[in-house]
Amino acid sequence: MMLPKLKTLAIYALVFFPRFPMAIGADGALLYQQHCAVCHGASGDGGVGIPLNLPDFLAVASDDYFRETLRRGRPGRVMPAFPNLDDDQVNAIIEHIRSWSDQSRPDYPATPLNGKPERGEKLFTAHCVSCHGPEGHGGSGTGVTFSRPRGAPVMAPALDNPGFQASVSDAMMKATLLRGRRGTPMPSIEALGLKADDADDLVAYIRQLKSKPSKADEPPTESVIRLESAHDFEQTLENVKQAVIGRNFRIIREQLLEQGLAPEGQENKRQVMLYFCNFAFLNDALALDPRVGLFLPCRITVFETEQGVQVMSINPKNLSRLFNNQELDEACQKMQDMYQDIIEEATL
Repeated sequence: MMLPKLKTLAIYALVFFPRFPMAIGADGALLYQQHCAVCHGASGDGGVGIPLNLPDFLAVASDDYFRETLRRGRPGRVMPAFPNLDDDQVNAIIEHIRSWSDQSRPDYPATPLNGKPERGEKLFTAHCVSCHGPEGHGGSGTGVTFSRPRGAPVMAPALDNPGFQASVSDAMMKATLLRGRRGTPMPSIEALGLKADDADDLVAYIRQLKSKPSKADEPPTESVIRLESAHDFEQTLENVKQAVIGRNFRIIREQLLEQGLAPEGQENKRQVMLYFCNFAFLNDALALDPRVGLFLPCRITVFETEQGVQVMSINPKNLSRLFNNQELDEACQKMQDMYQDIIEEATL
């Protein structure tokens, strides 16, 4: 039973410090490890995602920026949204990130800047395009070493991204331009010979940037490509092999689908997965996003049922949607067309 004095203190805390229960209810360090560390690193040093534990970043990033970023993500740019996290959990993650620095958190006015976008475009072309791209599309690939230029410690973020545009205030963008970001290729505008008014013009131009619609906004496609064969099992499997070789792919191995799942010697011999690869295609795909390696090498399954022989593969068009990486869209479309052509040729 709570003592009268302790009960009075608890009521006082709830009335005058309504955030107090939130602070003890959500473990920011644990939530960060569960949702953020896999991309941004356990200590915020970066990986697939950009490093968060940078003094110049934490000095200019507002709590509202973090909050909106977690809510909106970066459509088409690897960073997902986290609609499943409640407000207490989001705030707890922010507090954990803040614990890496003793700098005071910025609080920006909502008032937009009054810069000249036409002048900002010229400044952007002269000083920002080399990293952020001609229309602010950002760097190519993800943050990991395999897919970014070796000399770039991070990938330049996409300034045209709707998630970024909705999360960042004009004042925060200006503060970033004035300060730069040590530990990355991002200099201060003073180091470029520019002045504070130039930052206003750059922000005005960046605000006009618009990204292409993300595939994540499109209705999902079928998760697999599957066709019934007009041939028997042996002929269908041979047809798949010939179709694969005819498209400059190398067959890596032929494996029973139940291998490792059923006792050795008792696997269904009428269910076979064929692995194949084109190493130039493999390298290009991994450079766009190393996580594609989970679905490579390419594979097609031939299996026989009571209804006949069928040929099936995953549908690569779902990969760019799954990984939230718009750069994969074209590659995945080509991959889907290739699978479709092989399976059609083998079954007709």
